[in-house]
Formats: sequence, structure tokens, C-alpha cells
Amino acid sequence: MMIVVLLLVSILFIVISTTRFNLHAFLALIVAALFFGICSGMPLKEIVRSVEQGFGETIGKIGIVIIAGAIIGAFLDKSGGAYALAERILKTIGRKNVTPAMALIGYIVSIPVFADSGFVILSPLNKTLTKCAGLSLATTAIALCLGLMVSHTLVPPTPGPIAAAGILEADLGWVILIGIPVSILTLFFCWFWAAKVAGRVRIDPNPELTEEEFTGRLKAAPSALHAFLPILVPIVLIILKSVADYPTHPMGRNGFYQAVSFVGTPLVALLIGICIAVTLPRPFDRSMLSSSGWVGEGMLAAAMIMMITGAGGAFGRVLQNSGIADVIGKGLSSLSMGLWLPFLAAAAIRAAQGSSTVAIITTASIVAPMLASMGLDSSLGRALSVLAIGAGSMVASHANDSFFWVVTQMSGMDVKTGYKLMTTGTTCMGIFACLIIWITGWIVL
Repeated sequence: MMIVVLLLVSILFIVISTTRFNLHAFLALIVAALFFGICSGMPLKEIVRSVEQGFGETIGKIGIVIIAGAIIGAFLDKSGGAYALAERILKTIGRKNVTPAMALIGYIVSIPVFADSGFVILSPLNKTLTKCAGLSLATTAIALCLGLMVSHTLVPPTPGPIAAAGILEADLGWVILIGIPVSILTLFFCWFWAAKVAGRVRIDPNPELTEEEFTGRLKAAPSALHAFLPILVPIVLIILKSVADYPTHPMGRNGFYQAVSFVGTPLVALLIGICIAVTLPRPFDRSMLSSSGWVGEGMLAAAMIMMITGAGGAFGRVLQNSGIADVIGKGLSSLSMGLWLPFLAAAAIRAAQGSSTVAIITTASIVAPMLASMGLDSSLGRALSVLAIGAGSMVASHANDSFFWVVTQMSGMDVKTGYKLMTTGTTCMGIFACLIIWITGWIVL
């Protein structure tokens, strides 16, 4: 019980120190990680190692992705390409449909692409569409964020659901067959939450840009198709890698597979996106590539996001290495609640240590030997258990989740607003998804 209390105190410290006392989020997260580690009884060397490991691995995984995304965003913005693309999209879908469109785009992109990479890639387009449609960035950023999370946790071939299906020996076909309609219904909740709740919070997507500057950039802009390529090509390359890495290896294991697997990693795919983005400005000036040019501006914009995201990873790793997931999992394993048990276990572990994938895998390992006693030892029961775990892994994205910091920092949200819109939104979304899964189980089991 004490370790859970320490977690709550740590989260409370992060929220209060950053919102009430204006402490920088980086320092708040590092102090919270050290506080939790010391008070939970972790060896001091292990605390330091966990902080360094969590920070380093998070930056190593997503740091270059954030920088590359920021550079692409700078070229799309400065060249006017983002505005040309936004104008074309708005003519097609209408200004009133930007919010559901971003939720749907996030849903589709996150099936092959990790949610954090997807948000980084799509953020420049989202900001421009939001500005052109006259909406709050809170609305569309939350729609994109929740849309990314739905398919990331419920729809294979994302790693979490595939791993859970393997551990629970569930039929992947049933997981996909049930998971797609469940995820689509959950997507409607994303739209509702973004429009009705996040829409009440006003965040200007680009407060420095005047109407005259917008018109000027649009006149000098490249074509919408050309502007779309720095976004489209990385996504396509990442999708091809996901297809190539599928367990059946549809592309074989020859040199072509190796090449696709290499260029489809988010790091390489986004570097290719930068190469395409460099062709957008008319005329091109070599000074754009300098530290004081567009590349330098993009890197400066990425630096703050990287540091805070890395600190979030450090906090999350300390929590993981403290063993809090095992404590919570064992505490819930004695309960008999049908499909709600795997949901609650995954939700608690997700909230405790920050990673949805870790929550899915850990919960699946805990639940696997209990399926018979819960009445879920059947093809449908195992598939529904995988989805219930996925729904639980959506819950409470907050300070120990690097995705929380990617979304809030790239969308101009403070920590308090992030908890109000993203943490509460992911929690309600997970409960909504599990309710659909429970009703499905009540009908078919």
C-alpha cells in the first residue's frame, strides 16, 4: 500500500510544483523520480542507474524523431507548404470536420506507427489545419492523441496486442475481428471528448502568425502534393517495415527485407522526410540549413520537448524498476471480476509505470493462468481478455508517460491542462472501451 501512496504523492508533487509554483517540468520530474526511489527503499545506486537509463533510452528512442519532426515542421511552416496542404484538405473535408478527421487520421496512422512518432509527424499539419479552421489546438491535439492511442492498444499489428495474444494463446484473427469494431466505436468517444471537453480550452495553434503573414506564405507555397510528401513518405516507409516484420514475413528475409526494415525505422524514415522537406522552399537558400536558419530553429524548438520527455522516461523507469507493477498485479489477482479484472490490472499497472506496452505484457502474464477460473478459457474469451487488457492500457496517461509530454509540449498545454484533458480523457476512453468489450462478452460468452 505504501508504494502506491508514494506514487500518488509523487504525481501530486509534479502537478502542484509545475502549476502553482512554476517549477520547470524537467526538474519536477527528476526530483519526483529521486523522491520515489529513495522513499520506496530502492538502493541508491539503482535509483541513479534507473534515472540515467530511463532518460537515455527515452531520448535514444524518440530524441532524433522529435528533432527530425521539428525540422520538417519548420520547413513546412516557413515555406508555406503546410498552409497549402491545409487549404486543400479543408476544401475537401470542410472546416467543421477537422476534429473527427484528426481522430481518424491518428487511428489509421497508429496501427503501423508508434503513437509518439505519429504525433510528432502529424503535429505540423494538425497545427496548420487547426489555425485555418479557427479551432483551439486543444481540440484537435486531443483528437489526434486519443485516435493514436485507440489503435495502438486495440488493433494488431501493434506490438502490445500481438504480445498479449501470444501470451494468452488467443487467436489473432478473433482479436482483430472483435478489436476493429470495438476500436471504431471507441473512436466516436474520442471525437466527443475532443469536441465537447477539450474544445472548452482555448490554445492558439500559432499566436504569432497574422492574417497578412498567412496570406504571404500561401502565395509562395509549393503545391499541396509536394508539401504532403515529407509527411506521407515517412509514414509509408514505417508501414512497409511493419508489414515486412509481420511474423509470416511476407517480404521474405532477403536483402530487400533488410533494406525495407532499415529505411522503415522512424529515425531513418524521418531523416528521409527532412531530405524531401528541404526541396519545399522556393527559392532555396543554403543558410536555411545552418544553426541560425530553419534547421536551427527546428532544433531549438525540439530541445525543450526532448529534455522534458527524457525526464518523463526517467521517472517512468524508476517506477518500473521499483517493482510497483508486480505489487499491483498480485494485489488484484485475487479478485474475481470477469473481463473487468484484466482491465483493472492493466489500468493500474499503466498508471503506475507509464508504458502501455509494458502494462499489456505484464498483465497478460499475470492473467494467463487465471483464465479458466474466470470463465474465459475459450477462443472468444481469450480474445476478449486481450482487448480488455488493451483497454486498460489506455488509462491515465500522465507524467510518467513520455507520450504525455510529447503531446502537451508540442501542443502548448501546461501540466494541469494535460491532466484535465489527456489523463482524464484516456481514463474515460479506456472505461468506455472496456464497457463495449464487457457487453460483447455478455452476449457471446
